[in-house]
Amino acid sequence: MSVDAVGVLLAAGAGSRYGSPKVLAQGGDWLAGAVRALLDGGCDEVLVVLGAADSPMPDGARAIFAPEWASGMSASLKAGLSAAGDAAFAVVHVVDTPDVGSEVVRAVLSAARACNSGIARAVFDGAPGHPVVFGRRHWRDVIEGSTGDAGARGFLRGRNDVVVVECSQWATGVDHDYRS
Repeated sequence: MSVDAVGVLLAAGAGSRYGSPKVLAQGGDWLAGAVRALLDGGCDEVLVVLGAADSPMPDGARAIFAPEWASGMSASLKAGLSAAGDAAFAVVHVVDTPDVGSEVVRAVLSAARACNSGIARAVFDGAPGHPVVFGRRHWRDVIEGSTGDAGARGFLRGRNDVVVVECSQWATGVDHDYRS
């Protein structure tokens, strides 16, 4: 079976500012919601990148372990993209943006499919956020350019072929680094 889009959910961190790994936040509701958003938004499968904590996987998700997770988000991104197989697109999302739903995923994935670059990202009131979609031909460059806690920031910086999709009509896109 050919996979068009795979969701890569970054959920490996210890959540030091939050006080616990965010993959476990709200009794696993953030994890379940993010997986559901990716699946309902058009992903054929979802890879959840784990590190600091283990968690039961919601239906439709498969756990991937990032051995170097403590070195930052880049380790999770590299592990997820490396496990994404031969999908045409990777929809990279984070577990700590619980209000991002399937509408956002669907809009950003649709934009990536429709553009020449195969790269699209969600923005919320003009501020960059997640998910970010990468066509397969970019994965190697994303992996090679990802260091520390910056994820794909270096790869995306300065590119003029990234389609930005305003998503504030559906979500705030706020990531929760601290408990409220």
